[in-house]
Amino acid sequence: MLKECFQREVPEAGCDEAGRGCLAGPVFAAAVILPPGFAHPLLNDSKKMSEKNRYLMRDVILRDAVAWAVAEVSPEEIDRINILNASFAGMSRAVERLSFRPGLLLIDGNRFRSTLGIPFECIVGGDGLYASIAAASVLAKTFRDDRMKLLHEEYPQYGWNANKGYPTRQHRLAVLRYGLTPHHRLTFHCAPGQLSLF
Repeated sequence: MLKECFQREVPEAGCDEAGRGCLAGPVFAAAVILPPGFAHPLLNDSKKMSEKNRYLMRDVILRDAVAWAVAEVSPEEIDRINILNASFAGMSRAVERLSFRPGLLLIDGNRFRSTLGIPFECIVGGDGLYASIAAASVLAKTFRDDRMKLLHEEYPQYGWNANKGYPTRQHRLAVLRYGLTPHHRLTFHCAPGQLSLF
């Protein structure tokens, strides 16, 4: 069972990202402030949920959250600032877009850096511990999946509707055959010569 909150003194926002380990597509990040007492039996770390349940939960979160926001970081920016900084930037942008400013951020992971001026707690595996982080993981994952399905229509040979840009065998073989797209991350070891070992 997920914990309702980390503390009760100030409103807190859960933050998470999706797409960090992909070869292609943006990183998406989300921030969510849930109402006091929020609980739902389907809510969990998005990686442990079925696709159907993720989208069902997304509708619940969008309807019931005190505030929510989603932000993205492009492949070009990921290449420029690196994936760790891109994750920080995405979560910071999501928090900045919230309609309600939280007093504490709950960050999924062991590191965070921003200029937001909001206290934060880094929690390893937080998306499986705290409801607000789990909610953020659901939004980041589903909004990113939607984007990759759209990009798949433009580049169907890479199978992004199924692999969502992750380095599956199908995706790597498609890069060997068709080359890179403008949506690939050039710093992510996906050049043809680097794929010859797979």
